[in-house]
Formats: sequence, structure tokens, C-alpha cells
Amino acid sequence: MQQTYVPKVSKAWNTFTYFNFGIAVFMMAAGIWSLQASMTAKGYYAMAAIMLVYSTAGITKALRDNEESARLYNKIEDARTERMLADIAKDTRD
Repeated sequence: MQQTYVPKVSKAWNTFTYFNFGIAVFMMAAGIWSLQASMTAKGYYAMAAIMLVYSTAGITKALRDNEESARLYNKIEDARTERMLADIAKDTRD
């Protein structure tokens, strides 16, 4: 029996997270724009904010990939164990 991974995420949750991301980007941009600093400092803060978003997405993907690969590895190990136990049970019956 093959079981596949089904994410338990609702459409409402996805909409909520996209909405929150949009608000956060707007607030960060407005904060940097209204900052009483030189354009160099504003550019630095903008680049740092963009890099923070990018690295957060990257680490989230890495963690998800590790989880999925561990899940696949465990399935392979379970199948090997079941096969080995079936072979042992077959040998003891003979």
C-alpha cells in the first residue's frame, strides 16, 4: 500500500500568509523610504531586507527537502526490513 504525502494546508492559510507577506513588504519599504538617512543607508537596509527574505525562503526549502528525503529514506529502510523479515519467515518454514 503506497502512501503519499498530502500537505494539510488550506487555501485560507495560503491566502493569509501571502497577505501577511505583502503587508510586511509594504511596511518595510515604507519604513526605509521614510527613514531620515542617506540613500546609501536606505539602500543598505533595503538590500538587507531582500536578503533576509531570500535566505528565509532558502532555509525553509532546505528544511522541507531534508524532511522529505528522510521520509523517503525511512520508507526504503522499512521496505528492506519487511523483505528481510519475510525471507527469514520463509526460511524457517522450509
